[in-house]
Amino acid sequence: MSRKVAVVADSTAYLPQQAMRRYGIISVPLTVVLGDRALEEGTEISAVSVAEALRKRRPVTTSRPAPALFARTYAEAAAAGAEGIVSLHLSSEFSGTYDAALLAAKEAPVPVRVVDTQMVAMALGFCALAAAETAMAGGSLDDAVTAAERRAAGTSAFFYVDTLDYLRRGGRIGAAQALLGSALAVKPLLSLADGRIELLEKVRTASKAIARLEEIVAARAGDDPVDVAVHHLAAAERASALAERVRERIPGLRELYVSEVGAVIGAHTGPGLLGVVVSRA
Repeated sequence: MSRKVAVVADSTAYLPQQAMRRYGIISVPLTVVLGDRALEEGTEISAVSVAEALRKRRPVTTSRPAPALFARTYAEAAAAGAEGIVSLHLSSEFSGTYDAALLAAKEAPVPVRVVDTQMVAMALGFCALAAAETAMAGGSLDDAVTAAERRAAGTSAFFYVDTLDYLRRGGRIGAAQALLGSALAVKPLLSLADGRIELLEKVRTASKAIARLEEIVAARAGDDPVDVAVHHLAAAERASALAERVRERIPGLRELYVSEVGAVIGAHTGPGLLGVVVSRA
């Protein structure tokens, strides 16, 4: 990767480690608070642990990285030779991570462009990859930011959850929407819209909801060249089966990633999550 432009993303991008190493993307971890323990996502707590805690109805919350952690990350990137840094983060509607990065950027030794992608999970990850590919090709800081923003504009994310209760508890969806989603025991489909989670459709059963999710994703992709990520929490078999059906239905598919979400997103969605990100290349 070009040493002139460094790419930073927070840990909710859920990028494959191989991709992060290849492009030199730097990850800054969010924190999961489990009981009275604050644990860094990705190193100190797993999604499996969060799923188990949620099943037992133990208190699980999340928190943003401290500005000091971003400041240290930016200083280290500059010391390694970066002349500029693009710092890409999950939607500011979900977390104060973007604000923490902005505070640190003011004191950084090199220019830092902090971007609220209005995305999360691999919807954010694809933005980071676009920025890193541009930087590796010798692009400027502005070029890397533009590449990330363009990728965000062409990216959509859709989710199935077994219940909206976890999103409601964490304040990520309104009580009225949660009530609508729970009415008559329907299964909710959700989407990201303007950086917020919106209730997209209500479907009667889990199997019908997942089939509908597949249809929505195929329609969104059309015949265009796209990259797709399938995420899950404690639903590996469902995710694998959905990924194979998606592969068959999308003629322009370039890359397909299948992974379990990390502890932070898992804390707010609960076990049973299935999510699909469609990103135009």
